[in-house]
Amino acid sequence: MGQQARPAVTPLGIAVLALLEERPMHPYEMYQLLIARREDVLVKVRPGSLYHTVARLAEQHMVQSEGVDREGNRPERTTYRITEGGRTALRARIAEIVRYPAPEYPMFPVALAEAHNLPKDDVLALLRERVGHLEADRADVATMITWADERRVPRRYTVTLPYLHAMLGAEIDWVNRFLDELASGALEWETFDAHTGAREADHEHHHIWSSRDEAELPPTRHGAVGTPPP
Repeated sequence: MGQQARPAVTPLGIAVLALLEERPMHPYEMYQLLIARREDVLVKVRPGSLYHTVARLAEQHMVQSEGVDREGNRPERTTYRITEGGRTALRARIAEIVRYPAPEYPMFPVALAEAHNLPKDDVLALLRERVGHLEADRADVATMITWADERRVPRRYTVTLPYLHAMLGAEIDWVNRFLDELASGALEWETFDAHTGAREADHEHHHIWSSRDEAELPPTRHGAVGTPPP
């Protein structure tokens, strides 16, 4: 029989295993630490999903119970520690993600690809609003970077912050350039009837993506973008 595939570790699973690499702890403490460290910016953290993740990791023998404690009238809390199997899975999963730029399917490119279904003025207004949100997010990250620097937090623990800051800056720059191109008329846009909202036909310039276009697309290195090589 072939070798059994290693269970996939979810982003929240990575966060849990990484916490348990620091020391044993119970799920509520994990939740508190993830929120305090603002790791909810990186992974979706909910108490219910965190408890479910810990239970699943226990079923997969990546973590195991170390004991049950109770303080006063509080509910019992089970403390978990990482196993050797969990440590191996954590390191392998981190290495895999760092090595391969796998597709993450963010929502913005999907909406951007179909933004031509909206009137030009709407797209301009929506993207300008988006830039405002992005700038606020980038300012928050800058504040976190300053906070970490002032407290001399070792940079190996905060490398995600300058990465996020740079990625937000890159998106802001791109969207602003796109806004300039669209607002100036350099980028042709579809027109819509002001009363009915229906798209107005443009027989001279309108082009529908065809199967012939698909056949002429240049190949990527490994087929789908970001797909690891065999």
